[in-house]
Amino acid sequence: MAEITAAMVKELREASGQAMMDCKNALVEANGDKEAAIAILRTKSKKVQETRLGRDTEFGRIGTFSDGKHGALVEVLCESAPVAGGPDCRQFAEDLAKQLAVGPGAATVEDLLKQPCPSQPGKTLGDQKDELFARIKEVFRVGRIARFDGSAVGYVHATGDLAALVEFEGADAALAKDVAMHIVASSPTAVSKESLDPALVAKEREFLTEQARNEGKPENIIAKMIEGRMKNFYAAQVLCEQAFVKDSEKLVADVLKAANMKIKRFVNWKLGKE
Repeated sequence: MAEITAAMVKELREASGQAMMDCKNALVEANGDKEAAIAILRTKSKKVQETRLGRDTEFGRIGTFSDGKHGALVEVLCESAPVAGGPDCRQFAEDLAKQLAVGPGAATVEDLLKQPCPSQPGKTLGDQKDELFARIKEVFRVGRIARFDGSAVGYVHATGDLAALVEFEGADAALAKDVAMHIVASSPTAVSKESLDPALVAKEREFLTEQARNEGKPENIIAKMIEGRMKNFYAAQVLCEQAFVKDSEKLVADVLKAANMKIKRFVNWKLGKE
């Protein structure tokens, strides 16, 4: 049996982030072999993690990354606010988003976790996730992932729980990021009137028509009234019909036109809310 020294235990602790006694026991089991001990720690940690997968993960943060050719958002969920606001969760979210953007892409979370971790050469994102659990003892879950190919940029609110990703045409990435910030603040559901769900528009028209009738308005003026009242609906739902958050005197459509820019599509996330 190899002698297990304090230096060996310390070295394994620094490499794995796990408790001193767990590291010592793993080294004993591995007869002093550091790599074998790391494998033992990972296996035991995964078994513990599997027993805790049902825990609530109501906190977390959203990561974003863009390189001019691709843009990505990734949602990371965890168990507590302090962990969500800490550097480990932030780094994990940023690594996931960067790999999703610059890598080959991923159809599922499972595909993404098999890919390399940008900040930790030689490890996968799945390894990073498992090591976070081993060190912090909280469940981390990767929620939604989104990637846009082409010119795309994301914005994440300072709290980390609100974010948007926009795909755009034009050269002004800074303005595109401002539009992403606007989307987070104003929550539109479509880029233009034409891209709104027709069923949603029809339902609103039906509601406003019935409302006008209940107010006793004559049938011959209801149609004109409805068009006027629909402006408020469009302002709430349509990005291009909203007053721009950085200049409320202008519509988003006017700002984009002046910059010769077009928003092709966007996603807008609130953490944990589909």
